[in-house]
Amino acid sequence: EVQLVESGGGLVQAGGSLRLSCAASGFTFDDYAIGWFRQAPGKEREGVLCISSSDGSTYYADSVKGRFTISSDNAKNTVYLQMNSLKPEDTAVYYCVVDPYPYYCSGQYYWGQGTQVTVSS
Repeated sequence: EVQLVESGGGLVQAGGSLRLSCAASGFTFDDYAIGWFRQAPGKEREGVLCISSSDGSTYYADSVKGRFTISSDNAKNTVYLQMNSLKPEDTAVYYCVVDPYPYYCSGQYYWGQGTQVTVSS
């Protein structure tokens, strides 16, 4: 059973930083794509970042380019989301997702339980 457990959310002032972690287990995929979605109140879920296990290629949503970074520690089966220069519009529940294919984080397969990030102005 695939399990994704997020941590690291919280309350931060605008301009501050947070690092989210996603501990993944139960994988049997040779290659996969893992990343982050977010959902703000009253808005649809948005794909934020994704990284492919096959070649390390990454996808960043335009709204976070230059501010957010995704990285992985394969030895720990953990993916990190470093968020800098946070804005109030980054306030959302952040979800870790994984696809059993290395191309794109579609959000159609496995999800974590989410962690709340709140950015105050």
